[in-house]
Amino acid sequence: MNKYFREFSVAAALGILLLTLAVFAPSFFQPQPLLSLVTREAPTLVVACGMALVIICRQIDISVGSQFAVCSVCAGLLAAMHWPLALVLAASILIGATFGAFNGALVAGLGLPSIVVTLATMVTWREGLHWLRQGVWVDLPDGVQWFGLPQMTGQWTLVLVALALLVLLAFAMKHISIGRFVYAVGSDVEAARLAGIRPRLVTFCVFVFMGVLTGFAAMMNTIQSPQVDPNSGTGLELKTIAAVVVGGVAISGGRGILWGVFAGLLLLVCISPALTHLHVEAFWGKVIQGAIILLAVVADGMRTRKQRH
Repeated sequence: MNKYFREFSVAAALGILLLTLAVFAPSFFQPQPLLSLVTREAPTLVVACGMALVIICRQIDISVGSQFAVCSVCAGLLAAMHWPLALVLAASILIGATFGAFNGALVAGLGLPSIVVTLATMVTWREGLHWLRQGVWVDLPDGVQWFGLPQMTGQWTLVLVALALLVLLAFAMKHISIGRFVYAVGSDVEAARLAGIRPRLVTFCVFVFMGVLTGFAAMMNTIQSPQVDPNSGTGLELKTIAAVVVGGVAISGGRGILWGVFAGLLLLVCISPALTHLHVEAFWGKVIQGAIILLAVVADGMRTRKQRH
């Protein structure tokens, strides 16, 4: 229980929020608006899972929002050229993996700080996209939105795919060797090396996988609208990092579970609509989110300091 105190605390806070809404604002639980909210955040959950792995590995990737935008626009352009959606998905994933491999090569191969590398690539990819597209949206042909399925079916498909991916990654991180390698590298690089693990290779693979998930999430985002916004993904990096930190993943690396990330993301995304239903001014949503993130960082810092002493 003490080991997962942060995760249980976040889950309890989410439960209290939902219980409060059930008593004072039951309209929050209307099926279609609630499904739309969850569907809209399904791509964010996918990216947050990748971000959790990066942070557990004691790295950071703040370029995911820019990668997401580029992959979304590329997917939209290919779909507009009437490529089969399966090939569009594969291309989006490949583009994301290429971005991830570029970041990974600089961080793992050259030993550069990930915060500096991904800050540079964040600006480069975003500004390059602005220069190429000039803010022009991409119009999608008929049959792309929701994969050509009825809207509700498409929404449920995205939600279930995101949850299935969460389950698979949570299982892999606990029961498959590569998942344990990520924890080992994040906990102590030298100890991991002495145990026969190759920290640079693990770090490189984590960044590539981050790109793969970003490309996949971009496709999930693309099919939700008849147009693709080249500014999509703005603020995504902050949103996912916040969900990861609130969900109990240690900024110092080596600790955290994906179920905590899931609870952290749900808590953060539910606050603003919850306040709306409770007739509280909207700006309080950002204030509360900031306070939650600050508390999570302080708690993580205190825990790290206690372990060192």
